[in-house]
Formats: sequence, C-alpha cells, structure tokens
Amino acid sequence: MEDIISKHISLKEATKSETATKLGISNMPNATELANMKLLAEKCFEPIREWYGKPITVNSFFRSTKLNSSISGSSGTSQHCLGQAIDISAGADNKKLFDYAKQNLDFDQLIAEFPTNSIPSWVHVSYKNTGNRKQILVAKKINGKSTYIPYKSDEDLK
Repeated sequence: MEDIISKHISLKEATKSETATKLGISNMPNATELANMKLLAEKCFEPIREWYGKPITVNSFFRSTKLNSSISGSSGTSQHCLGQAIDISAGADNKKLFDYAKQNLDFDQLIAEFPTNSIPSWVHVSYKNTGNRKQILVAKKINGKSTYIPYKSDEDLK
C-alpha cells in the first residue's frame, strides 16, 4: 500500500487514531477506500491547502467501520468509513477554510462543526466520485445532542 494520499497528506496521518491504537483496532483502508481518499484529497483538501498556503491539521480522515462504531457520537453512515470525508482545522482560520470550500469547491457535504463566536471548531468536507449534493450544514449541540441544521447564511454560525 502506498504511503502517500496526496502532496500534503500521508497515509499515516490519514489513518491515525488514538482510539484505534488504544483499542487495538485496525484502521487501514482497502483499495476502494484508498482510491476515495486520494480523490477527496485531490478535489477538496489540496485546493484548500494550496489556497491557504499554510499547514492544515487533519483531525480525522479514514475510519474503519469498527473504529467508527467505537467513537461516541459517530454516525453509523459516516462517509469517513468510505474514505469520502475529512475533518480539518486551521484554528481561528476555520471560517476562512469553510468559506473557501463553500465558494470554490465541488463537495458532497460541507459542515461547520460546532462553531463558537461564528468560527467552526473544525470543518468537515466530503466528496463522492459522482452525485455530490453540495449540502452545507452547521453542527450544533442542542439539548446536549448533536444537531445538523441547513446553512443559509453566517447567522447560522452564531
């Protein structure tokens, strides 16, 4: 298996998981998942990284289904399990990453995750080979539960 996903992402970075290590769970993609990861990196991550011009933290990329089911709050239909989703962060610049993706990229889902003072805690981007929905959401905790609401304007980030 190749060690490189894209110019700025290694396979090690894309599959790292403290939970997987702690629980002894394999978190290696198969050939199809790896192809999806490379496509997502090419179509979404690398354009953002090139535009931003500085390192961007990959919080979560690939998650095996076994790992995903071990993570509290993770969706049973997570695109991370298919290699089709990435969670990224540039700290205080997360809103800039979100806006760039929203205005310039094709994507399946773009999620501003749990914003504070209108700045997402991280940005979730997913991409599929065909049928991208261009769905833009904001994740918020409402009554202690993660809730996803459609993004209409920056007012939704407050």
